[in-house]
Amino acid sequence: MNSALTKEKLAQILDQALQDVTERTAGVRLHQGEQPLGEDLCTVHITFDKGFSTSLTLCADTSLLARMAGNSFHEETVTAEDLEEFSKEYLNVLCGKVAGAMFQATQVSAHFGTPTFYHGRYEPEGQEAQFVLTYADEHSKGAHLIHHVACPQEDSAAGKEDLG
Repeated sequence: MNSALTKEKLAQILDQALQDVTERTAGVRLHQGEQPLGEDLCTVHITFDKGFSTSLTLCADTSLLARMAGNSFHEETVTAEDLEEFSKEYLNVLCGKVAGAMFQATQVSAHFGTPTFYHGRYEPEGQEAQFVLTYADEHSKGAHLIHHVACPQEDSAAGKEDLG
């Protein structure tokens, strides 16, 4: 996603999309800040496999994602399956909004794969964080939205054929 826009513009698109989708789907307002993550984390990761050779990772306090899932499902408590289902669908919706904004800005169509859910922290292999957007809710529960790009030494022709 970094090939046609400045890092700052991309961060602005990601931030706006995350805040809009979070409030709309989960009824939670997040604000940017320097909120450290707790010990109990979940991560959901998605790769853009056409249009842009990047990926997004959302790593968040489990209690924040559980609250968002409960709000979305209109339930007081959520199961582990509910949490995973919500997290994957949430990132899917977020990436749809990002892909739409990116198309408007660059005229490049993007396609992304299926989100993958992990308990704990997950770092994709062969990629490095280009930047991290840090969020907190009103209960001081945190989330990091991480934009990953291919590591320079592993930046091969794979994936580049789909650019443009």
